[in-house]
Order: sequence, then C-alpha cells, then structure tokens
Amino acid sequence: MKFEDVLLEIGGFGRFQILILFTLCLPRINLPMHFLLHNFLAATPSHHCAIPHQEAFVNLTMEQVLLISIPREPDGTFRSCEMFSEPQFHLLLNSSLQPENNSIIQHCQHGWVYDHSQFTSTISTQWDLVCEQRGLNQATATFFFIGVTMGAVVFGYLSDRFGRKSMLLLSLVCSVIFGMLSAASDSYSMLAITRTLTGVALSGVSLIILPLGMEWVDIQHRTFSGILTSIFWSVGNMLLAMVAYLVREWHWLLVAVTGPCLLSIVCLWWVPESARWLIANGQVKRAQRHLLRCARMNGRKDFAISPEEDVPLSMYSQRIVLQWEHKKPGESYSYMSLFRTPVLRKISLCSGAVWFGVAFSYYGMSMNLTGFGLNMYLSQFVFGIIEIPAKMIMYVLVNRVGRRQSQAWALILTGLCIGANIIIPKPFTSLRSVVAIMGKAFSEAAFTTVYLYTSELYPTVLRQNGMGYTSFIARLGGALAPLVFLLDEVWRSLPEVTYCGVAVCCGLVAFLLPETLNVRLPEGIEDIE
Repeated sequence: MKFEDVLLEIGGFGRFQILILFTLCLPRINLPMHFLLHNFLAATPSHHCAIPHQEAFVNLTMEQVLLISIPREPDGTFRSCEMFSEPQFHLLLNSSLQPENNSIIQHCQHGWVYDHSQFTSTISTQWDLVCEQRGLNQATATFFFIGVTMGAVVFGYLSDRFGRKSMLLLSLVCSVIFGMLSAASDSYSMLAITRTLTGVALSGVSLIILPLGMEWVDIQHRTFSGILTSIFWSVGNMLLAMVAYLVREWHWLLVAVTGPCLLSIVCLWWVPESARWLIANGQVKRAQRHLLRCARMNGRKDFAISPEEDVPLSMYSQRIVLQWEHKKPGESYSYMSLFRTPVLRKISLCSGAVWFGVAFSYYGMSMNLTGFGLNMYLSQFVFGIIEIPAKMIMYVLVNRVGRRQSQAWALILTGLCIGANIIIPKPFTSLRSVVAIMGKAFSEAAFTTVYLYTSELYPTVLRQNGMGYTSFIARLGGALAPLVFLLDEVWRSLPEVTYCGVAVCCGLVAFLLPETLNVRLPEGIEDIE
C-alpha cells in the first residue's frame, strides 16, 4: 500500500492542498529578493579619483579640473582608477594630446567621487569597494552563497530529522534576525558575516518549500504544484526590480526585502507538517489528525478516524514503514546514504553536476544586468517576467516530453545563448538583449525543472537529504558565479566562455538520469534500486 492511496481517499488536490501551496508561495516570493539582491546592494556607479583642491583650480570648471587631473580611456571617458601625479595644464589647450608617459599616472590617492544620480548609496560607495578592492565587492555575493551552501547541508539533514514545518519556521525567524543585522552593519566585516548567516537561514526556506508542498499532492498534480511554486520566484524577481527602484539606499533596501519574512512566519502557522514525514517517523497519530483535517476541508465526509472505525490508515503506515528497509520509527538516514547503493549513487553524482550547471549559469546571467544594453532595473524586471512564460512552456514539456529531455535541453540551450552573445558584436545591442532574454528564459526553465525533477528522484526517507546535497552543490555554483566576472581581466570574454561551457557539459550529464514522468514518488531506497 502506498501513501498515494491514502491521498486518493482524502482528496489529492483539493482546497486543502491549494491553500498549502499558496501559503508556501509567500516565502518563495521573498527568496529572489535576497538571492539577487547583490545586483543593487553592491552596484558600482560611475566614479573617478577624488581631486584635492588647489589654488590653481580657482578659475577652472569641474570639467576642466578633471581634464587636467585624470587620464582618459580611448573612448574619451575618464578613467575610474587612475589620476595624474601632477596637473597637466597643457591639456586645456588640446585635450586630444593624452600623455604617453605612464610614469606620471598613478592610482587614486585621495579616494573616489561617485555619481549618485542612480543610487543614494551602495556598499561600493560606502566602503570604496572599487578598483583594487573590486574583488571584495564581488565577494559579498560569494559570502552569501557560501552561507546558502552551508545551510543546504544543515537544513537538509535537520528537516529530515525534525520535520519540514518546524525547520521552515526556524529558517524564516533566523532570516529576519540576520537580515536586519545586515541592514545595521557599520563595517564591511560585519556585513560579510551577517550576509553569510542570512544565506544559511534562507537556504532552509529554499530547500523545504517545494518538498513540503509536493508531499501533500497526488501524482497528477505534482508538476503543477512545482511550477506554481516556481512562478512565485519570478514574481519576487519582478518585485525586487520595483523595490530597488524605489529604495536607493542600501541599508533601507535590506530592510525592505527582509520585512516580508515576518508575514510568511505568521501565515505558516496554519500549514501542517508533512504527513509522509510523520508516518516515516512513526508519528501516526499526528499524521491521522492532519489527514482528517485534509479530508474534511476537501469535502470527503466519508473519511473519518476513530477507535471504533476500521480505518486502514494505521495499517498503511505500518506497511510503509516496513517497506523502508524495515526502518524503525525515529531512525534517520545521513548524506552517506545517498552514495551507498549503485543506482542512488549514480543519481546523486549526476544530479549534483546538473544542479551545479543550472545555478552557475543562472546566477552568471542574473548578476550581469548591465551587460546587455538595457537599464538595470528594466533588465531585472524583464528577466523576471520572461521566466513566467518559460515556466508555462516547461509545464507542458515536462508532461509531454518528460523530465530528463526537458532538463537537458533547457540547460544546453542556456549555454548556447550565452555563447552566442560572445560572438554578436557589442553595437548590436537589440540583438544581444533578445538573445540574453532567451538565455534567461532557458536558464529559468532549467532551474524550474531541476527542483521538480530532483524531488521526484529521491525516496521520501532521503528526499530532504537529497535536496540538501544537490542544493549544496548548486550553491557552490552560485558562490563561484560572481567571482568568474573577475576573469575579464585575463580575457574580456572568458567569463561568458566559462558559463557557456559549464552549462552545455552539465546539460549533457542530465541525459544519464532516469525518467520520472508519471512515476510514483519512491518511498524507500529499495524503490530506487
């Protein structure tokens, strides 16, 4: 007897499940507002070296002071990180005669002046994370994703050990605390630490939402529930663009994106624990209460549980527990269980590679908002809105073509779009923007599919461990993605070549995974083997 048989009796997709899914979508909206916050939190406005005042500058305009104090790029713009050691007054007569002697050029000595027309302040302007300190600016995103990586391991284990709902609430509470501490940071070190801890906390939210919702719905609506949850990520993407447009000061921006977690905490008190998890851990009485509540809300009046009635739920649960390798109630599995048997080992290795490729390419594109010729707020909004039709198309494809083919080709096409923009000349901004938007759509399609696909590959007893492990690998990709931008100092197109190559290679690995279309969720390891 399978848990799906119980769901058929109580209603596998009724009012109860719909309310659960929409409630879980609230924290889902909040995730991209933190995961992609680096685009605005650490934005670097145009800047140049600060020029100390001199008596000789009294009768000069600011443009003339810059002309004699800062060397120019070949395109005529002032350099951001260099200045003349002495004013070059002869440039007032002929500004085209740029000095050929590099010995009179030096790095900025007195700080920087920033253009505040777009941002009131960012962490770049707050702590001068430009030029030689540019790496620290990019590292802020890496610190966050390192936290998400650690959180994936921690919450993957804890949610299998102590339950989905309790760990989801814990992660939201911690997200509020560390998010607000990030907003109050008065030093770069404090910000780096609190953003890392925020990443740890939010990883639990990212990890638990989809499996918790999916474990309450039947086979026929599993794909729909996964896509629905994923669409709200895109909604959060668009909301981030609007919030960042309205809030241009980084402290308040952090407050604005952290505050909604409080609403999620309040709403989640209604969401029940996963009945699958309760049965797996021998808590049959609690599972019975939730299942009865589900049946009544779904209008299944004939489903009742009382000592006098011959309700087969206890028998179902006993058989399920026995099927899970004679698992004793309370016994837990570890991450090592993912690699102990041959088929599960292959699934774990291949799914890890796919997750790395998906996250690496997705965040590589998402954190390059200024590289495609659009305004960064518009880019963020368009990147968010294009994800919704991509998810709709994937909803059809994963049910027609299957999970494996959809996953592989979405990731391969993402890499090809990134590669195409290496070849398309910079002046063709419209074409580059169209290709970038297509690539973002494929990238989001790959991300949507991998969440759904992975949750179906692992058995219930190891599902959260499996999601934790793959999320750990994905966050490694997310942590490395912003640092790859620094490779443009070696070769301007090297970051794009790297994103392209990784996406295509990891897409090919997806062909090695088994198909899960219309297959019951595996309950024990023997169901996989």
